[in-house]
Amino acid sequence: MQNASALIGSHDHTTVFKDERKKAYLNPEGADRPLRSSIPAHVLDTARHYRLARLRMKMEEANCSALLLYDPVNIRYAFDSSNMSIWTMHNPARYALILAHGPAIMFEFEGSEHLNQGLPCVDEIRPAKSWIFFTAGNLVEERLEGWADEIADILREKGRNHRLAVDRLDPPGAHALQKRGIELLDGQELAERARSIKSAEEIELMRWTIRVCEAGMARMYEASEPGRTEREIWAELHFENARSGGEWLETKLLTAGARTNPWYQECSDYMVKSGEMISFDTDMIGPYGYCADLSRSWICGHVAMTPKQRELYSAAREQIEHNLSLLKPGLSFLEFNDRSWRIPEKYIPYRYTLALHGTGMCDEWPGVLLHPDYDENFAGVVEENMVLNVESLIAEDGSESIKLETQVLITANGAERLDTFPWEEN
Repeated sequence: MQNASALIGSHDHTTVFKDERKKAYLNPEGADRPLRSSIPAHVLDTARHYRLARLRMKMEEANCSALLLYDPVNIRYAFDSSNMSIWTMHNPARYALILAHGPAIMFEFEGSEHLNQGLPCVDEIRPAKSWIFFTAGNLVEERLEGWADEIADILREKGRNHRLAVDRLDPPGAHALQKRGIELLDGQELAERARSIKSAEEIELMRWTIRVCEAGMARMYEASEPGRTEREIWAELHFENARSGGEWLETKLLTAGARTNPWYQECSDYMVKSGEMISFDTDMIGPYGYCADLSRSWICGHVAMTPKQRELYSAAREQIEHNLSLLKPGLSFLEFNDRSWRIPEKYIPYRYTLALHGTGMCDEWPGVLLHPDYDENFAGVVEENMVLNVESLIAEDGSESIKLETQVLITANGAERLDTFPWEEN
């Protein structure tokens, strides 16, 4: 069996792992094998039923008869049904309709109905009526009418009222439903508030996604040698996620050296040099559809940091640790903002957009802005069983950027970190 260094260094590079703590995150059976989950089936099924019940609870609170979902992340949350998720993000060709006191119906892309067989929360499978221009062309209006009639008929037969929550719907669809006497509500808010409180089973699934992500990060660490491009290093995370049953990466945020500042540049064919800072944000949608949103920064070639790199890295760690220590149930977002770490003046022009955000099957509500940008009217409270990400981006004029981020579960006693991949010893 190939060892980790030989496998990961196969792109005309052979290196030796410089940090045994990070090497430990690779598959102990060998880096040439994918990680295989041992989560029992009942854990997944319990999470599925919990999630659907959360949606129905929020529907009851909103006094709406049904919830219409087009966002593939919301459909995955409701039913654990996944089919061409990226494609259907921009081609709304499959959807779900959940009755508050009735059946949960999956309207599947034609020919794919079998993908929903055996899903315990799907009561009925119907072919989707797609009216997107791509496939409907000059027949859009005709197909739109048939789609709207079917939704209206279901509400009339099985709903308690004509209030329908919808997460995403193009204007023609909204108008067609309103013409049929249906009152539309914001289904995205409803869904995100439902998703914000996690069950113990969801956390177990999320821990596995983070395990896979950290194995990918270990591969990235080993690949962070002079002569590799940003894209080559980033590809190691894609590889580990894909072969371990994961889904996709939401962004391409890995840069090195001067390209780390300003932040939000995407990875490129830039060839990284020894001593340059490599900074990244995983934004990984992994196994079971859960998100591992972790950020780290380290040095190409694994050499010692310069004094400036150490200064920036220390500030980023200080921000993470300070803000992490504040988190507990009952803390309002306003209180968090008032007590959060104050970013030094020289770093403010290069600050990150968020101090905190929720995480579930993707980045989700709440998104709490950093203190210079916080709006005091932004309301909310940290609650037990939320999963929050604590963010830091530290840079100054002419420097590299340090990007750090950790993912935490809010418990009765405070914040419990879900990721354990080591910080750098700077």
